[in-house]
Amino acid sequence: MAKTAARSAVSAEIRPADIAARAARAVKEIGALKRARDEACAIAQQAQVREALTRSELALALIETLQARDAALALARRAALGLYAARAPARPHAPTTRAARLRQAAWLRTGHEGEARLLIASGLWRGDDLAAASAYTARKADPAARPDSLFDQPWYLAQHPEAASYGRAPLTHYLLHGAAKGYAPHPLFDLAWYGAQTAQELHAQRRSPLAHYLLRGAGLGRSPHPLFDVGGYLAQEPQLGPDEDPLSHYLRQGWREGLWPHPLFDPDWYRRQAPDMGETAPLAHYAAEGWRRRLSPHPLFDAAWYIARNPDLGERDALAHFVTSGGAEGRDPSPWFDVARYRGQRGEALAAGANPLVDYLQGGAWTLPETREGLPTAAYLAANPELVARGLTPLEHWARKGGPA
Repeated sequence: MAKTAARSAVSAEIRPADIAARAARAVKEIGALKRARDEACAIAQQAQVREALTRSELALALIETLQARDAALALARRAALGLYAARAPARPHAPTTRAARLRQAAWLRTGHEGEARLLIASGLWRGDDLAAASAYTARKADPAARPDSLFDQPWYLAQHPEAASYGRAPLTHYLLHGAAKGYAPHPLFDLAWYGAQTAQELHAQRRSPLAHYLLRGAGLGRSPHPLFDVGGYLAQEPQLGPDEDPLSHYLRQGWREGLWPHPLFDPDWYRRQAPDMGETAPLAHYAAEGWRRRLSPHPLFDAAWYIARNPDLGERDALAHFVTSGGAEGRDPSPWFDVARYRGQRGEALAAGANPLVDYLQGGAWTLPETREGLPTAAYLAANPELVARGLTPLEHWARKGGPA
């Protein structure tokens, strides 16, 4: 009886009208919470839109700044060439006459000092320090001897064993025999490349290519190798003295300062692949042996991939080929960069004769909305603002991270 009375009392307290009222209040509260959630989502979405717009505006502003920077760098390269040419001393470069050859023969008969005089008079020896030149000639074919010239003695001896048994200094062998046979004095002295720039003068003066470069070509801003960009190098080292040519400066000091010899040769990138190079300039190591090992000189140039895609190259320096002819022929430097696509996007803005990849790295990157499909320039820059401080283009930054992998 007591339990039945209690249940009746509870039932009397919870009436249908009360349940309906409570349900209405719950629905109202849920509706208010939903509206609050929707308003919060809308505010968040607006904030995201504003943030995206701000980032886009920032990216566009950065792109304009980067375009202006690269234009200024292009002017700096041209100005550096002009400044160096204006400071370079006028050195004698008279043709080698019969009388001069007779004088050379007489000097050679007087021993090491006469041989030293011959080297100084030829223009191959930098300066006129007779004592230093005599000390060099006295060592004959010693691979450890380092003449004051753009001459790699160990490399020359390895390339041309007859110079070791010549009985005189290898630089003298080059002067009297090697140059006429088409021997290169240094792995970074490309005879075909330099000869194409100076063919008429070389024929008229009858001097060795190396002597022409040291006496005249360097002062005119001529490059001894396709992978040594004289203007770009001088723009990094504007205080280079007039008595030293740019390539010799790079080999002696510039590489230690981290200077780039060419836009497609990244010293740090290359050094990580060749930790055994020791105290050798990275570009010199590449020219002597790195290209044979298919080492990559730049994140956007894959030497092994380039050779595999172009079997007609045979045993040739992949990067030098791409710089001198491959880019113009439409050959891609790596899986990351499509030459045909880039040319089509750049159109007439791509200067005649310009290498497409070099153009991209020196300003072209910021003129295109998308260099590679799925890699929009502004969005990538907004998402990776650190690449600006590092001086990298989006595609370069992307390739360093391993691309799609």
